[in-house]
Amino acid sequence: MIPSQMIVFLVIFLQSYISLAYDPNPVNDYCIPRTEFSSIFLSCKNTSLVTVDDFIYSGIKDPGNYKHTGFSSIPVSSTVFPGLNTLGMSFVRADFDVDGVNVPHFHPRATETAFVLEGKIYSGFVDSGNRVFAKVLEKGEVMVFPKGLVHFQMNVGDSPATILGSFNSQNPGLVKIPSAVFGAGIKEELLMKAFGLNDKEIAKLRKKFVPQ
Repeated sequence: MIPSQMIVFLVIFLQSYISLAYDPNPVNDYCIPRTEFSSIFLSCKNTSLVTVDDFIYSGIKDPGNYKHTGFSSIPVSSTVFPGLNTLGMSFVRADFDVDGVNVPHFHPRATETAFVLEGKIYSGFVDSGNRVFAKVLEKGEVMVFPKGLVHFQMNVGDSPATILGSFNSQNPGLVKIPSAVFGAGIKEELLMKAFGLNDKEIAKLRKKFVPQ
């Protein structure tokens, strides 16, 4: 048997390791992936074949389609923008209709900075002590969301709004709270007890948030 002291040491070590985990530092100036190879085996394009176009992305010049839900996001990662590969960063364009909401969510592997390009956005996050830090941001203002903390945004202006978000990870991850809780197949009995809802209310929420 493993001594109890060793178990405690391993737990502390793993917690420390996880808390310090981050994208590895690149060993080259850049690494434009070779599209003919599987993404499982990273291979960089020969630098003589790299052009300026590998470092330019035009996919967020225009807003996304937010008319159906009131919110649209266009993530920009190395999958669509090869120039980001191995650089430890990514970003997103988020567009809001009037009253549009970016539901509470978090990024498990990245801190985010959100810059208001247009409009007025009620923006905030909740820390591990359940303290809310929130304020209405106007055009030109920036807010930071610490890694792994739940945050949210809502357009409180009288016109569409746009945010540009930047992440300090190539793969920040995204967990939307409503979808994770009601759309992931958690046992109905547990949800009823946890939220004080009946089976019909749970079914209604599941219908809304289960991935189509």
